[in-house]
Amino acid sequence: MRILFFTHYFPPEGNAPASRTFENCRHWVRAGCQVTVVTCAPNVPDGKVYEGYRNRLRHREIMDGIEVIRVWTYLASNKGTLPRILNFVSYMVSAVFFALFLKRPDIVVATSPQFFCGWAGVWYHRLRGIPFVLEIRDLWPETIIAIGAMRNRRLLRFVEWLEKRMYRAADRIVTVGGGYREKLLERGVADDKIDIVMNGADLHLFTPRPADPALKRAYGLENRFVCAYVGTLGLCSGLDVVHRAGAILKREGRGDIRFLLVGDGAVREDLIAEARSLGVDNVVFAGRQPKNTIPDFIALADVCLAHLQRNDLFKTVMPSKIFEAAAMRKPIVLGVEGFAADLLQAAGGGVCIEPENEVELARALTRLADEPALAAQYGENGYNYVNNHFDRRLLAEHYLGILRRMVGGLRDT
Repeated sequence: MRILFFTHYFPPEGNAPASRTFENCRHWVRAGCQVTVVTCAPNVPDGKVYEGYRNRLRHREIMDGIEVIRVWTYLASNKGTLPRILNFVSYMVSAVFFALFLKRPDIVVATSPQFFCGWAGVWYHRLRGIPFVLEIRDLWPETIIAIGAMRNRRLLRFVEWLEKRMYRAADRIVTVGGGYREKLLERGVADDKIDIVMNGADLHLFTPRPADPALKRAYGLENRFVCAYVGTLGLCSGLDVVHRAGAILKREGRGDIRFLLVGDGAVREDLIAEARSLGVDNVVFAGRQPKNTIPDFIALADVCLAHLQRNDLFKTVMPSKIFEAAAMRKPIVLGVEGFAADLLQAAGGGVCIEPENEVELARALTRLADEPALAAQYGENGYNYVNNHFDRRLLAEHYLGILRRMVGGLRDT
């Protein structure tokens, strides 16, 4: 089976959409499929092309057996509405244009985020008549409304109209969990059109390991209880709660507890400036790191933090960092309500707190630092739960089964 996959994000970018798409496609190649990914030059989150790449009109490479076609886009950072829209739309146009010159696939998949990547799939589907699977990992325009990234009501109504047209155009929709399914049903999508493929972890990459002493020394984390947030420092992450919790811990004389923020994003510089202005010296910023080194940074942690702003929309979100941390036996402090909290409680893998509540965050860390046996039990529970239910390889096989049934069903007719 030949699969064409549109994605705005792909390695060496290390964010969750890039990692998830790469891992799925890699497993599909190993299962005997021919997979072509159409993406852009790696540039997230700064809008600056990574070393070794150029923003060419078209560039082809092979990654783990995956054919990767990188097309020209208008590059923009994660700040500014108009530049980002130009970035998204230019990718859509370039991706569809160059995909038309590729060998005809059996099926096309397009993933959101971002929104116009889904529309690349719509246009290719219409032009080529190829069965189309829309992968929904983010809800537009609700997400951009929630983080305040767009306030123009006319533009929002137009995006809502585009969203509904995109859902109607898809032959099937694959989404990440029950929360997203409910939102899609509210938008009039038929239940029998929706499949769920959960987030998970690459259990060969994210394996328990001891902390690297040299890495601990490099970030001043020796003899410290470390709470690590590993992921995008984005508008929706609500990570200013870390500074407020850090201030509480400092006042309470808990100099043994440190926060480690690993990653980059739209609010990283703001967070650094805020830490300086508040005089918070128990927060360490490690910046963006290559994907293959992320497990080494998780290994530095005694507990991992997953957090989003307090907003009803995020009750549907299932952060992938939960699974990666749990796969490495790390207890989790979760500041996300809804489906993610239900899952963590079912796993017994950590502590749920109210989002943006610095008092609860400080209290949870103090307790876990003072009760290492409890922290270890949470870590063991989460590890077992992820290994039994959220192995990325098995999830990719399930996803591939959906695609094969679609192609097989069409051939039978």
